[in-house]
Amino acid sequence: MSGGDDAALSAETALIHHRYVPPAPFDAVQPPIHKASTVIFADTQALLARGWKDKSGYSYGLLGTPTTYILEERIATLEGGLQTLLMPSGLAAITLVDLALLGAGDEVLIPDNAYGPGKDLARCELSRWGIRHRFYDPMDVASLAAALTPATKLVWLEAAGSVTMEFPDLSESIRVVRAHGALTALDNTWGAGIAFNAFAVEAGLGVDISVHALTKYPSGGADVLMGSVTTRDESLHLRLKATHMRMGCGVAANDVELLLRSLPTLALRYHAQDQASRRLAAWWSDRPEAAAVLHPALADSPGHADWARVCTASAGLFSVVFHERYPTAKVHAFIDALRLFKIGFSWAGPVSLVVPYELSSMRAQPSWPGVLVRFSVGLEGVEDLIADLAQALKVLK
Repeated sequence: MSGGDDAALSAETALIHHRYVPPAPFDAVQPPIHKASTVIFADTQALLARGWKDKSGYSYGLLGTPTTYILEERIATLEGGLQTLLMPSGLAAITLVDLALLGAGDEVLIPDNAYGPGKDLARCELSRWGIRHRFYDPMDVASLAAALTPATKLVWLEAAGSVTMEFPDLSESIRVVRAHGALTALDNTWGAGIAFNAFAVEAGLGVDISVHALTKYPSGGADVLMGSVTTRDESLHLRLKATHMRMGCGVAANDVELLLRSLPTLALRYHAQDQASRRLAAWWSDRPEAAAVLHPALADSPGHADWARVCTASAGLFSVVFHERYPTAKVHAFIDALRLFKIGFSWAGPVSLVVPYELSSMRAQPSWPGVLVRFSVGLEGVEDLIADLAQALKVLK
């Protein structure tokens, strides 16, 4: 209904300052999407008393809306944390942690098998700001302990390792770092809050920070870029949140909407891709072309015992190291011959992906001399994927 006071206004003004408000309550399966830069306050006192730091109110769209608050709370529940901050990507989430917690003269330790762009951030950006970094062997806790110095303020962990899929002794690594007095930050994108609870002190874990590329499993559609930083300590959360605010980091409401739609199926998709990847990894284990198959659930994969002790599931990722007798050009020809596996970065989407890597350019001490190919298993039929692999392998002969 209209009329009343609106009748005294010009048409263009009435379209902006319309008095109609939809009736309450209204509820639906999916939460409403609030798009806002400006937030309207009832009066001056409300503006002055705004409380965005603890989600008791709103200040500006960049600092949170009902929509982003909902996603933050659901990600915190998924990860086993208490507070979550949203970032435009997984790499942005890593950047937030580094910038919020490190300063000139500080040192950060990074596993040698960590996500490559995160390592480059330390090499190319943090070093320019006087923040030192060192890489340690994630499969040797003694290597980590020996690398700790009084300047070490932050230690990154990754489980499983990027591309090479080693699973470290998380509990012992966390214990060593905690005893030293530094903070631990885990890239938990692979675990996705499903494989294990990174904050579970009772399980011997209990990291300080969990970073998650929501681009992967929480999205599941290969069409959203987003990251998260989750904590359980209020003071640590507020340190991160202050830097988050000063950096002006925000996420789009439409992207949040897609994440909220996808979250209810996350566990189903994770377990389906887990089982499919195990079947494919087992198939590869019987192939003469493979010098090594790297999947934490395989008994001979590095860190399998640590994976079995901590995890109840595994992601839809695995890597195959081809025998040295197959030169790079031949392996690339195999990849190009695939029909269902598409060539592209990222993972956890509906389409299976494949990417080749040269380990000599990625690791200080590569354990395998052949060309490594990483597979991300989508939601296709497993037998169809096996048939695709088999037909593509014919080019090697």
